[in-house]
This record gives sequence, C-alpha cells and structure tokens, in this order.
Amino acid sequence: MFIAMNRFKIVPGRENDFEEIWRSRDSSLETVPGFMEFHLVKGKNEETHTLYASHTTWKSEDDFLKWTKSEAFRQAHKGAGDHSDVYLGHPEFEGFNVVL
Repeated sequence: MFIAMNRFKIVPGRENDFEEIWRSRDSSLETVPGFMEFHLVKGKNEETHTLYASHTTWKSEDDFLKWTKSEAFRQAHKGAGDHSDVYLGHPEFEGFNVVL
C-alpha cells in the first residue's frame, strides 16, 4: 500500500472555509483504480496557522502516480488557486510505502 499526504497551513479563522472547500469538491476518487481511502485531518491551532492534512491510501505507489497524471486528477484540482487567501504557502507533499 501507499499513503499520500499533503499538509496545509491555513490562515487562522479560515478553517471553516477550508473545510467547506474540501467538503464540496468533486474528486471522483472512488472511481480511480487503486484508490482505497480518503481522510481530511485537522491538527493543532497555532498562533500563525491551523494545520490540516489530506490523507489518501492507495493499493500501490504506481496507482497513485497514475492518478496524478489522469484527467480525474486535473478535474479534482481545477480552481485550486481560487482560494489562495485561505492558505499560507503551498501544500507540502509526503508519500509513504507501507512496510507493516
């Protein structure tokens, strides 16, 4: 299995806006070969930001990489820059191969 995560630093007070962006987006992940599970998780509220992470689980890293090159990926991420006032910087990607 492969776990793909993006960490987001969100402007304080904009947490509800960020969560609504994710709640209302059409990702179509359920139809993508190899996709297993998605979670949006919320971390600590800091003075400068609130930390979130998107967490997807895939059958393999290859399945994830194929998705990143697909039309489904492009559609899921269209308009991502429309909400730049909610984010502090770009998301930070982390990918993990499951060993146990």
